[in-house]
Amino acid sequence: MNDNRETALRTVGLGKDFLLHLQGGLRIPVLRDVELEVARGEAVALAGPSGAGKSTLMRCLYGNYGAGQGQIFLQHDGAEIELTAADPRTVRKIRRDSLGYVSQFLRVIPRVPALDIVAEPLVARGVPLDEARARARDLLSRLNLPERLHGLPPATFSGGEQQRVNLARGFAPFYPVLLLDEPTASLDAANRDVVVQLIAEAKQAGAAIIGIFHDVEVRDRIADRLFEVLPIQDAA
Repeated sequence: MNDNRETALRTVGLGKDFLLHLQGGLRIPVLRDVELEVARGEAVALAGPSGAGKSTLMRCLYGNYGAGQGQIFLQHDGAEIELTAADPRTVRKIRRDSLGYVSQFLRVIPRVPALDIVAEPLVARGVPLDEARARARDLLSRLNLPERLHGLPPATFSGGEQQRVNLARGFAPFYPVLLLDEPTASLDAANRDVVVQLIAEAKQAGAAIIGIFHDVEVRDRIADRLFEVLPIQDAA
């Protein structure tokens, strides 16, 4: 971190192994001693070769993977919370209010229209439905999803259309910490530009952004710095 801005997320000695039960209990180390610190208003891009553990690190930060070693600290509701030791109820509150995650792929919900998928995290915070839908409609329009699709479930949408719904859902509320896993992978140039603008706006509002960006041009436009994730044998 380059300045005195408040730290939004940090890890201490974070590590993760995978245990292969069907391979005689073989243990595969993926992450070791990860020391990451990200400030409010800063965007950090995870860099490193394929298979180094970037996606594993993202899933650990969100709590989808339990950390094998170390700690993850996150600012939530005016206090620093140790995410690795938080109970499930606290994790749910953190994900509702403080920690967002945009994966490459939309989790399609049957029979729920795109507009309500995007509005849902706002409604969960108590935002009135009409207001949440207006915000959702604005984001879907910015991401060039035709209005005729707003009322349809995204199950039959193209990959790029589904990714735009996913992005709109991730940016609809303000998350103080936002994790982005290849957010422009299926997008054309015009929509990549929109995502860059949305990230810039989130940073300006004080969000800490952590992302994986395989599009180097997009990464260079977004990231304030790189954080290298190396395979265990290279990091040793």
